[in-house]
Amino acid sequence: MGEYRYEYGNNEPVGVSEWLITALIMVIPLVNIVMPFVWAFGNGTKRSKSNFFKAQLVVALIGVIFYFLFAGMIFSYIRMPSQMMF
Repeated sequence: MGEYRYEYGNNEPVGVSEWLITALIMVIPLVNIVMPFVWAFGNGTKRSKSNFFKAQLVVALIGVIFYFLFAGMIFSYIRMPSQMMF
């Protein structure tokens, strides 16, 4: 019997020139907020590029969570009454 393989997306490797164009696009303000979502979840994007931007969005989300945790800790320390400090 024949082997059945389902390949998801475009599995071609991303070339250096395409990464350079991607880096240039990411320098443009406001476009660099929208394009990672387009490349991560769009249909016409190569699989490796899509996976890279999905990972980048996860790392950015983790960074935002840590930012708010640490900002909350610092804000609560500043607002603490002076007699409760050591």
